[in-house]
Amino acid sequence: AMHGIYPCYYEHQGQKCELYATQFESHHAREAFPCVDEPEAKATFAISILSNEPVVLSNMPVASQRESSEGTLTTFEQTPRMSTYLAAFVAGDLQRATTATKSDVEVNVYATPAQSADSLNWALQHAAQTIDFFDEYFGVPYPLPKSDHVALPDFSSGAMENWGLVTYRETALLADPATASVSTRQYIATVIAHELSHQWFGNLVTMKWWNNLWLNESFATLMEYLATDALHPDWRQWDEFANNEGVAALRRDSIDGVQPVQTDVSSPAEISALFDGAIVYAKGGRLLRMMQLWIGDEAFRAGLKQYFTRFKYSNTTGDDLWECLSQASGKDVRALMNTWISQPGYPVVYASLDNGELTLRQEQFFTGPHQPSDRLWPIPLDANDQRLPEILKEREQHLSPAPDGLLLLNHQNASHFITCYDDTLRARILQAITDGILTPAQRAQYLNEQILLARGGLVASSTLVEALAAFQNESDQTVWEIIALAISDLKKFVDQDEAAEKLLRRLSGNLARRQFERLGWNKHPGEPESDSKLRAAIIDCMLYSEDTAAISTARQLYQNTPLAELSADLRPSIIGAAVRYSDQPADIVSQLLEAYQATQSADLRSDIAAGVATTRDAEQLARLIELLTNTDIIRSQDTVHWFVDLLRNRYGREAAWRWMRSQWSWIEQTFASDKSHDYFPRYAAMLLMTRQQLAEYREFFTPLRRDQSLVRAIDMGILDLEGKLDLIDRDKAAAIAALAK
Repeated sequence: AMHGIYPCYYEHQGQKCELYATQFESHHAREAFPCVDEPEAKATFAISILSNEPVVLSNMPVASQRESSEGTLTTFEQTPRMSTYLAAFVAGDLQRATTATKSDVEVNVYATPAQSADSLNWALQHAAQTIDFFDEYFGVPYPLPKSDHVALPDFSSGAMENWGLVTYRETALLADPATASVSTRQYIATVIAHELSHQWFGNLVTMKWWNNLWLNESFATLMEYLATDALHPDWRQWDEFANNEGVAALRRDSIDGVQPVQTDVSSPAEISALFDGAIVYAKGGRLLRMMQLWIGDEAFRAGLKQYFTRFKYSNTTGDDLWECLSQASGKDVRALMNTWISQPGYPVVYASLDNGELTLRQEQFFTGPHQPSDRLWPIPLDANDQRLPEILKEREQHLSPAPDGLLLLNHQNASHFITCYDDTLRARILQAITDGILTPAQRAQYLNEQILLARGGLVASSTLVEALAAFQNESDQTVWEIIALAISDLKKFVDQDEAAEKLLRRLSGNLARRQFERLGWNKHPGEPESDSKLRAAIIDCMLYSEDTAAISTARQLYQNTPLAELSADLRPSIIGAAVRYSDQPADIVSQLLEAYQATQSADLRSDIAAGVATTRDAEQLARLIELLTNTDIIRSQDTVHWFVDLLRNRYGREAAWRWMRSQWSWIEQTFASDKSHDYFPRYAAMLLMTRQQLAEYREFFTPLRRDQSLVRAIDMGILDLEGKLDLIDRDKAAAIAALAK
């Protein structure tokens, strides 16, 4: 298990090497040393490590080193008051790149010698720039003399914010800017910003208990986009925030039984289950963005500075933060936010016209089976019509006369609700999309809300097919992310019907063809980076449409280009097409598995896995599934990703599902104490597609509800799968008929 003190393994110059690292969050410091292992029990740490490794790191700089017959005793400077889960050390053979911030904080990036030295520098510069940004934005300087960032070969999460010694999996830190994809660089930038914001949110000021974990993670999620947007404005990070965090939060938060952002916990297993990326991270970050825009950025910054200054080196609750922000803004932040933080779910606002009057009505939005709910929220409407109320507090409100033009609620997509417009208002929006009046963010938001409304049964899924017709000329990358999501969402209706799937493939090709002709396969001189990301989405759609020219080009590129030299943006798609359409599946899978084992590039391994898992050959699928427990080939940190990729593949789904049930004892032994444990029931529910699989899911997982780290994922998984199958039964015929038009 990758927690407490644990070894990491890698190969270098034909030799198997190891280094040692720690992962103490949430309750694993006790595995390394005796302690009161709770966040409120802050202490100073004087750490000394006896080791024969050439590099030894901890939270603070080295104070002294002394040689002995047993090795080198490295003593570090004493830490400030901090929580046990933030203590850390790493020991091994590591290469380093170093720089300093404007305020002379030493910044270092470390990786094993197996990695390219060029892959350290982009993260190094970005980390230094991010610290400089937060120093200025928060008005409180970075609290430590150094900031180390270490890429570990084995790491269960994406990264961990240990104070002064941030640890990452290699894909979250290392990138050669000459070859890395745009998506990879954006991902690394946001992960670094997330972890560095924790140096203030969570480390300098820490939640009193884990029920306020959102004080750490929700804020870090918000700040990762805020900082990255400031450093890379051309990346349009707030549009990405809506597409990444907004989409994830709205999907997960619509299932009955979902946890609220602030959840009471009393055991280690319950604490592990708290780390729901779609809720404590994504929803929480979305709620804080809503609040930030409501009070204004100036008051937001002033409130944060007061919060850090007043509570540094101590512990807080949410009310402490609300008080500081209320004092800075003059608004009652607690009154707005406590309902959103403490209640699960979110509202749908029905907007309808009748006899010249606009009616707004809110109720909780659900996808799938649910208990009746009378919950209400104070909803910042953020409408494009200033006559509408700032906040909708009541169940229903009327406005007369009604707007006679385009009406958009939540038009900055910052408030956590969706809108169900009546036919008249919806027609105006579709016309505005066709006429090019809406911004890309508004177009993406509208389409995503149609996906959700169809999932919830508030509109027919056939209307989603019809809505896509308004996007025939779409050229914006962020909107295309949601178009691709809509196409993916429609796949459930054609999953067991090849003739019907041809209709969806046709729609995919028709939507993508114009942009495919514009962009082609090769980067154009001077093109914006967004076009590189768009090209990847468009080519995926063309390959899904089974366009013969696209398939032929992908296969030629695979045959004629070394894997490492393929465009990083397109590489997973090219590999996948080569695998699916090969007439020698055993040979190509063998080639790719050999390359997977040979490379030390985590990015290339990830791309190979994503591509090879799309094979349609039953023998090769069985071969890949057998490898899932072979940790000499597939690292345990990557098992879940392989499993999900195979489960997503219609041809491999049943075999992957059987593997999970037959290997559950191995899964428990390997992952039971990791935060990724509940990914197995969660992703199985998302990707299984039949009533028989629902019955098997219920039969297998119900006895496992005794495990507190799994119970919520299992209960929500059953409801999620039930809701999906009910929707297929209800809407399949009409959705296929709409595709046939």
